[in-house]
Amino acid sequence: MKSMTVVVVGGGVVGFSTAVCIAEALPYCSVTLIADRFTPDTTSDVAAGILICSPFPDIPLEQQQRWFKETIDHLLPIAQSEQASEAGVLLSSGWQIHKELPADKVPFWSAFVLGFRIMTDRELKRFPDHKFGQAFTTVKCECSNYLPWMEKRFRKAGGQVVKQKVNDLQELSSQGYDVIVNCSGLGAKSLVGDSQVYPVRGQVLKVQAPWLQHFIRDGEGQSYIYPGMHSVTVGGTRQVDDWRLEVDPEDSQDILERCSSLEPSLSRARVLGVSVGLRPSRKNVRVEREMVLLGSRQVPVVHNYGHGGWGVTLSWGTALEALGLVRKCLHEMRPRARL
Repeated sequence: MKSMTVVVVGGGVVGFSTAVCIAEALPYCSVTLIADRFTPDTTSDVAAGILICSPFPDIPLEQQQRWFKETIDHLLPIAQSEQASEAGVLLSSGWQIHKELPADKVPFWSAFVLGFRIMTDRELKRFPDHKFGQAFTTVKCECSNYLPWMEKRFRKAGGQVVKQKVNDLQELSSQGYDVIVNCSGLGAKSLVGDSQVYPVRGQVLKVQAPWLQHFIRDGEGQSYIYPGMHSVTVGGTRQVDDWRLEVDPEDSQDILERCSSLEPSLSRARVLGVSVGLRPSRKNVRVEREMVLLGSRQVPVVHNYGHGGWGVTLSWGTALEALGLVRKCLHEMRPRARL
């Protein structure tokens, strides 16, 4: 009989990463994941899933480096294993290019990707509107494969999955969970009343262009071309406080024009589909714990949300941080328990 109960709210890449971390590290815990949407209907499914990042302003850079390193260290062995195709994890090489010299020529994550270097003048000739570039190999994680693979891993560790919408944490009070883990992404706006969470609308196209082998990303992250296992993801949009989930044909046209200027052969690519996702953005990702009164009980709630466009990139690192917070909560409840 498992002695402690933990519930994780959220079925995206952050939710499943956190649930897997807890279920595998704390086998005496009964872990349940609750969400109203699962793959292929999550924001994570729309994400290109390439490991690259911009810094959050008020979080120590060392902490962000650790999150990035822990995530890429988790995914690299999967990319190099026999499970790579099932898990949707692959190595991806290419260029990040800048129209102006960036303030940070060597970004904080550069030591953890493979073969990071400044592009040569000869390489940059291909992009005449750009003055500076970085070349490297990173990991691409395709969530339409990765999320089912993670769910299987979670269930193997004894986890349970429930499809249910949680509108208020009070709804969980009758279940008597020892710890609640909030990985609700944009849903945290209503679930825990966090007014700092806002959507950044992203629209992407999947195109058939098997001749493309290298990613190209404009340094501002507005235009990008990411070859994947089954198609090439081209994007994108960054529309702040835009809740529209409908496809905008004008955005699609604009994306194709911008990306074709970087890679002219895209103009001949067949469009396979268009997707829209709302990035769960926040000035700073929230990974912390608090005590919440649910019914007559004070229940510890561990928050792990607000990753914006970096959910895949930081998923395992923040999940490990959330695991540490869950472990602390359980230690405080049962000081003599063998945790």
